[in-house]
Amino acid sequence: MTGDSFAHLTLAFGLLGNVVSFMVFLSPLPTFYKVYKKKSTEGFQSVPYVVGLFSAMLWIYYALLKANAMLLITINSVGCVIQTFYICFFLFYAPKKARIESLKLIMLMIVVGFGLIVVLTQFLANGTTRVAIVGWICLVFALCVFVAPLGVLRQVIKTKSVEYMPILLSAALTLNAITWFFYGLLLRDFNIAIPNVLGITFGVLQMILYFVYKNKKPVSDEKVSELEVKSVETAEPKISGKKDQEIIDVAKLSALISAIPVVTKINENTNDVDHDHLVVEPHVPNHTIEVAA
Repeated sequence: MTGDSFAHLTLAFGLLGNVVSFMVFLSPLPTFYKVYKKKSTEGFQSVPYVVGLFSAMLWIYYALLKANAMLLITINSVGCVIQTFYICFFLFYAPKKARIESLKLIMLMIVVGFGLIVVLTQFLANGTTRVAIVGWICLVFALCVFVAPLGVLRQVIKTKSVEYMPILLSAALTLNAITWFFYGLLLRDFNIAIPNVLGITFGVLQMILYFVYKNKKPVSDEKVSELEVKSVETAEPKISGKKDQEIIDVAKLSALISAIPVVTKINENTNDVDHDHLVVEPHVPNHTIEVAA
């Protein structure tokens, strides 16, 4: 491969990485539309967006220290703007307690954390040493971010449900990791390439799990159905006025369901057992964190 062809291929992967990363940055928009409609951020957290802003700023700093990394600067600059918008939007609609906690996190990560990294590397290191230190910080932080989907994978395996692991987002994150891996590989920058190996691995695992469990009945639904049938079968031969036993059956059912990773509610009307019912509400996991590189 000639030098020009090599440079063109690197540029192509970098541009593709910019496009895919931009789409990933926009993925939380439906969440913020819900916040706007509810006029409240209850049920949501600012952590993914503060971490996303910190990550984008860190990669910009690394790219400024390193030559031939303009495409890292462009996409992460866009990422900084988008994540800042998300954070401001969150703070506007957040309750007082959530707003204070978010501001503390911003001070800790952005002001103190990023500020210390810049100051210490500027005064205690120079030249290639500074680039290497910042590169390692970026690498370690990116690895920690890519480990985050492990919780989602565990939830999918445990519940046999892919309801909260959308395939399009998983595919986009995998494609994003692939493009930045090859971009880093072509630049011979392993601080960019290595974390994205983990991103590719987890992305492929997510898609495999999606196709394995997409048509399967969630564990919670199966257990609820089975327990309800058993409760009815037990109650049928004792319908002759033994309502106390029926109430105990409902209590046992709720106790068994409490072991499943969902939130349960039982009708408090115990005077008329025929109207007792069980409502199962799924637990929604944490948001996905978007990483540009």
